[in-house]
Amino acid sequence: QVQLVESGGGLVQAGGSLRLSCAASGRTFGSAAMGWFRQAPGKERDFVATIIWSAGTTYYADSVKGRFTISRDNAKNTVYLQMDSLKPEDTAVYFCAVDTVATSVRALRSAGAYDFWGQGTQVTVSS
Repeated sequence: QVQLVESGGGLVQAGGSLRLSCAASGRTFGSAAMGWFRQAPGKERDFVATIIWSAGTTYYADSVKGRFTISRDNAKNTVYLQMDSLKPEDTAVYFCAVDTVATSVRALRSAGAYDFWGQGTQVTVSS
């Protein structure tokens, strides 16, 4: 089992920034990747970004590329999502997730590739 706890969400004006954190505990060794997804009311859970834990390679959804940055701290078993130039359409509940198996890069853009999920943190961007 892996436990994930997100933090850092909140209310921000358009153009502002937020930094989300996701701390992992439990059987975290061997985790292949950690990702961020988001879900707006009435919509599906969408891929935001993912990072390959060992290599640090990152992948982003087109909608956030150039504005969001995913990073990790191996020593703290924590992944971050720095969100800049926020837009009202970024409003959603943001979830972090861990993939404990070496899934293909293509599959990592799908929620089904991830084995454990956090409880989510609300991000609201006002216009």
